[in-house]
Amino acid sequence: MPASRRPKILLLIPHLGGGGAERVTLLLARGFSAEKYELHLGVITQAEAEAKGVPSRVALHALGARRVRGGSWRLLRLVRELKPDLILSGMFHLNFLVLLLRPFFPQGTHILVRQNGSVSSASKNPRTTRWLYRLLYRRANRVICQTPAMADEMARELGLAEKRLVVLPNPVDLEEMRSKAGQQTEMWAGPGPHLLAVGRLSREKGFDLLLQALVAVRTKFPEAELLLAGAGPEEAALKAECHALGLDEAVRFAGALAQPWSLVPEATLFVLPSRQEGLPNALLEAAAAGLPIVALPASGGVVDLAHGKDGVWLAAEISAEALAASLLAALDALRPGERFAHSFVERFRIERAIPTYEGLIDATLQEKEQ
Repeated sequence: MPASRRPKILLLIPHLGGGGAERVTLLLARGFSAEKYELHLGVITQAEAEAKGVPSRVALHALGARRVRGGSWRLLRLVRELKPDLILSGMFHLNFLVLLLRPFFPQGTHILVRQNGSVSSASKNPRTTRWLYRLLYRRANRVICQTPAMADEMARELGLAEKRLVVLPNPVDLEEMRSKAGQQTEMWAGPGPHLLAVGRLSREKGFDLLLQALVAVRTKFPEAELLLAGAGPEEAALKAECHALGLDEAVRFAGALAQPWSLVPEATLFVLPSRQEGLPNALLEAAAAGLPIVALPASGGVVDLAHGKDGVWLAAEISAEALAASLLAALDALRPGERFAHSFVERFRIERAIPTYEGLIDATLQEKEQ
């Protein structure tokens, strides 16, 4: 590569406005040095992606595929025309597609994949998914893991060499989060306590467990309300369960909110009811906003981060009963409007995370093609 040419970096996400993995990729696009790299952002399943939140210095490519797996030809054409020096992909199903296509990419294309969850939680077809992981992840120059526990699982379950695994912190824009947390948005109807949960409405996120736990919570706190900010395939089932449990007046399904943390002034606490997680950005963002946190032990990363921390109530096990017990313990202990510094989130500050990613990119670009 000529010394005068900036390396081309292509960041890939399924679409803008998605969950934590998409927000991480967008933060990377915003944070990477435009003086150092020529930056491109590929969006697979949007035909005319709005550039909201994407800096003008980042070239946006909207491929318009109906589904990620249907975007293979469009992605291949983009990579062959753009000839990026390095591709960074950030969700497991998109990672599979990128690594499947790697033999057809221009020679010298380096690939980093970011793992956004555990291997066991990745699919409804775990045997097929595990086989794809073992087959394809060896083609990546590096696999970026969110926590040491996740890296241990990747090495153990997939037989990946330790040199291919690297643990990097999720970037969180603490200043942005804290400024959003200062906004006032009235979304609850009653006096509370007000429980806030944010995430994709899918089984692994455990919102059904939270609904069951809320029934127990309301026996002691009859005015307790829950706001779910998110969308996903389990929405209809969760609404049906909500009705069956007699919680129609206590639960609000707010849909996917662009700025869920504007709800912080009225929220009593944040709940992470996930059955399986890597290290969810929603947890980090809630901590950045200062909310008290109640969480299930969804992964080694969550346990390592939350155990023994002031202002965090970590349930003993993954069950509705354990979640209810932790919610009741938190609500009994908290003063109205109480907030916490949550200093553990500081190491995820975007100003610290971006240099670690750039260091990995620079080291990878020095490697010969595999």
